[in-house]
Amino acid sequence: MLEVDDVHTYYGESHVLQGVSLSVEEGETVALIGRNGVGKTTTLRSILQLAPPREGSVRYRGEELVGLETHEVARKGLGWVPEERRVFSHLTVEENVEVATPAEADVGAALDRTYETFPALERFRDKEAGDLSGGQQQMLAIARGLVGENDLLLVDEPSEGLAPQIVQAVVDALREVGRETTMLLVEQNFPMAMDLADRFYLLDHGEVVASGDTEDVSRDDELIRRYLSA
Repeated sequence: MLEVDDVHTYYGESHVLQGVSLSVEEGETVALIGRNGVGKTTTLRSILQLAPPREGSVRYRGEELVGLETHEVARKGLGWVPEERRVFSHLTVEENVEVATPAEADVGAALDRTYETFPALERFRDKEAGDLSGGQQQMLAIARGLVGENDLLLVDEPSEGLAPQIVQAVVDALREVGRETTMLLVEQNFPMAMDLADRFYLLDHGEVVASGDTEDVSRDDELIRRYLSA
């Protein structure tokens, strides 16, 4: 479904991604792991053409994305749940979902899907998003990505800043989402990433230094410990 091949991305003169290659097959959840500042979020931004690569290729269903505008990429079925969540704080939960629903889609069905996936949101349907807890806002952000009828969801650090008990609720919700939506998940929480993903890529200094099936790896592995330790 997605193929990133030898991507080099810069911020000014800073060479952030230095030949990143990865792939995501339809139906998979793939985790992108690594310490802060190694290029995980930049990889997502490069896929979306928010940070267009200077070199390399990004193909979605065989079609080259490099050179397209971000809104053109989004129309092809790629959704983004950014780390900052970016819900509309002065709109209600229901209004946030309605805004994210494509014009040709059934808003009622979108709301039903939201509340089936995130039952905790239904009782807050008339509450402004800015008054929700961090975990509830994260669920709403994921729901907005889902109702956009995206075939591939790019999810950036969904556990960031959340209390442990709230993280588990987000994990449960993402696991449910993963049953029907392909995901590329950026996550620094190693156990969470391994729990949710089928495969992983480990980044360090803008390069993929390891990859494999999540069932074959544990935090005790010397390689993982080396690259994830502070």
